Amino acid sequence: MSTPLRHHFARSLILTGILFGGAVSAQTLPYPPARKGDVVDDYHGTRVADPYRWLEDPDSPESRGWIDAENRLTEGYLSQIPERAALRKRLTALWNYPKYGAPFHKAGRYFFFKNDGLQNQSVLYKQASLTAGPETLLDPNLLSEDGTVAVSTLAVSEDGRRLAYGTSASGSDWEEFRVRDVASGRDLPDHLQWIKFSGASWTKDGAGFFYSRYPQPGDKALTDVNRFQRLYYHPLGADQAADVLVYERSDQPDWGFGADVTDDGRYAVVTVWLGTDRRNRVYYLDLKDARHPRVKGEVVRLLDEFDASYGFIGNDGPVFYVLTDLDAPRKRVIAIDTRHPERSRWRELIPQGDDVIESVQIIHDTFVANYLHDAHSRLRLFALDGRFLEDLTLPTLGSVGTVSGERKDDAMFYAFTSFLYPTTIFRYDFKTRQTSVFKAPTIDFDPSGYETEQVFYRSRDGTNPTYLYGYGGFNISLTPSFSVATLAWLEMGGVYAVPTLRGGGEYGEEWHEAGMHEKKQNVFDDFVAAAEYLIKEGYTAPARLAIGGGSNGGLLVGAAITQRPELFGAALPAVGVMDMLRFHKFTIGWAWVTEYGSADSAAQFPYLYKYSPLHNIRPGTRYPATLITTADHDDRVVPGHSFKFAATLQAAQAGPQPVLIEIETKAGHGAGKPTSKIIEEQADRLAFLVRNLAIAMP
Repeated sequence: MSTPLRHHFARSLILTGILFGGAVSAQTLPYPPARKGDVVDDYHGTRVADPYRWLEDPDSPESRGWIDAENRLTEGYLSQIPERAALRKRLTALWNYPKYGAPFHKAGRYFFFKNDGLQNQSVLYKQASLTAGPETLLDPNLLSEDGTVAVSTLAVSEDGRRLAYGTSASGSDWEEFRVRDVASGRDLPDHLQWIKFSGASWTKDGAGFFYSRYPQPGDKALTDVNRFQRLYYHPLGADQAADVLVYERSDQPDWGFGADVTDDGRYAVVTVWLGTDRRNRVYYLDLKDARHPRVKGEVVRLLDEFDASYGFIGNDGPVFYVLTDLDAPRKRVIAIDTRHPERSRWRELIPQGDDVIESVQIIHDTFVANYLHDAHSRLRLFALDGRFLEDLTLPTLGSVGTVSGERKDDAMFYAFTSFLYPTTIFRYDFKTRQTSVFKAPTIDFDPSGYETEQVFYRSRDGTNPTYLYGYGGFNISLTPSFSVATLAWLEMGGVYAVPTLRGGGEYGEEWHEAGMHEKKQNVFDDFVAAAEYLIKEGYTAPARLAIGGGSNGGLLVGAAITQRPELFGAALPAVGVMDMLRFHKFTIGWAWVTEYGSADSAAQFPYLYKYSPLHNIRPGTRYPATLITTADHDDRVVPGHSFKFAATLQAAQAGPQPVLIEIETKAGHGAGKPTSKIIEEQADRLAFLVRNLAIAMP
C-alpha cells in the first residue's frame, strides 16, 4: 500500500527554488494558569486522568476567563511579528477578485453565486438567460452586520417560483430554513428550525418539500449529543408544527435520513445513513399512490442490508440507477428494477475500472461521471446503457468541483480548479460537444514562476521552508485546489506538499479501510514518511518544516507532533479531534465511531488510547512551535478538544518554542466563515510560520 503514497506525493508537490531566511529564536511565554482537576476515568481497568475536564464547558466563567487570557497571549505574540500586517495586506489583495459558482438552471431561469472579491459571503443571483443581466435574489451579507450568517442549503421549486434556503449563524451546524418568492425576492412566512445535516427537496407541484430535523435540544445546543433525526414534509405556508412526519426509527436513534424527489416526480428516494459509515440503506416512497394528498404513502425498503455504499443517480420509471461500491471498492453503476429488486436481476452499466468514481449524475440523458485518477479529476460521459462516449479535456492536473445540469438540459456547467489555477466555470454543449470558458477570474498573481509537478526533483540547497498539509480519513480525497493562502506561501519562498494518506478515498474503499479503526496508525506513519522523504531528498530540514491540517487533519497533526516532535519546526492543528476517548460524547461525534472506534469498547480502547494526541503529550518534551486554532461555536468538533490539548501541551513544553491557541468567536468548524475572518486567520498562521521557521520576507 506504500507505492501509491509516494506516487501521489510527487503529483501534489509545488516547488520553488527561492530561499530567504535567518535564525529567529522564540521566547518562552508566560502561559495562562489552568487549574488541574482530579477527574479520573476508568476505561476497562485502565485509569486515565482528565485534569482539564472543566474546559469542555466553553461557557463556564472559568473557561471564559481562560479563553480570554489565551487570546490575549496569542494576540500579543502575533502583534509583535512585523510581517503580519504585510501578510494581511497581501492576502487581501490576492483575495480581491470576482469568484463565481457554477450556475444551475430551473424553469427558464439561471441561478448562481458570485462574490465581488472581499464580500464576507457570496451572493445568490437570478438571471433570465445566460445573456441577461443578473439580479440579486439572496444576499447573506444583509443577514448580519459582521457576515457571520451564511447560506448553507438551497433548493428551487420545479416551477422556479420558490426558493427554500437554509442559514447557519456563527459557523454552527444548526440551520434555519426559510422560503423566498423568486420573483419578488421576499420571504414567505415559512420558518423551520432545529435542522442539521439535511437538504430540501421539493415535490414537483411546488406544494412543499422534504427535509430532516432533530428534536429541539436543551440549553446546551452546541454540545449536546444529536440523535433521533426524523424525516418530514413541509407543506408550503404551514407552521412547522403541522409538518408531516414521513419516517422515523425510534428503535434506531443514530440513523439519519435524507430524501430526494426524482426528476419525474414519482418517487421520494430516502437515503438512510449511520454516522460517517459509507454503508447506507435506500428506501423510497411512491408519491403517486400516497394516501396523504402529498406524501403519506408506504416507505419501501429497497436496499436494507447496510452492506455497501449506494448513491441514487436517477431513474427511468421504476428502474433506479445507483452508484455503489458493492463488490467494487472503486465503485460501479448498476440498474435496479424496483418491480424485481432481487440482486440476481441487477444490471451493471458502468463497471469498476482502475480509477475511483467520485460521483455520477444524469444530464442530457447522459451519465456524467467524475473519476479520480491518482488524486486528480477525470470527467467522462456514458450513454444510459453504459456505453462509453468520451473523455472531456481538462485544462491541467486538477479537480472538478460542482457539476450542474438537469436531465433534459442541452448543456452543463462545471467548476475546475488546481493549485495554480483559480476556480473557473466551464460550459459543455452536448449537441456541439464543445467546451467553453463561462467565467474565468483574473487574479493578482503570476503563476509562471511556479509549477505543479508529477515527478520528484531536487531543490537547490535543501533548506526551503515547507508546508506539509494532510487529512487522511473518512474516505475523503485531497485533490489539487486553489488557495490564496497557498499563493502567499509560495511568494514567501515556500514549498507546498500534499501527500495521499491511507484513510482517504483517493484509491477507493480498500485505501480508506487501510487507515481506519485499529489501522489508523497507518495514516500517521504515511504522513511522517512524507515528511522524512522531503528531508531526505533535500527539499527542507526539520527546523524549516511546518505541518497543518483541520478537523480529522487536526488529529493528524496532533498525533504527528506527539509521536515525532523532533521532526517538525512548526505545527498548525485546526479544529482537531484531540481527545479520542471522549469525542463521541458531544453533538455529532458519535457518528465518527464507525471510522475511529469507541473507548466504550474494551477491544477498541487500547489503540485509541495509544495514539490519542491529548493522552500522548509527555511532560518535559521539546515540542515544535504550535498554533492551535478553534472556535467557540464549533458544534462539529467541540472546542474542548483544542482547549484541553492546548492546556496540556503548554504545561508539558520543555523547549522555547511557543504553544499558542487562537480561539475565534462567532465562528464554527469552518463552513460559512466570512472572508474577513478567513484573511485574518490565514495572515496569523503565515506570520506564525515567518517567526518560527526563520523566513525573511522578500
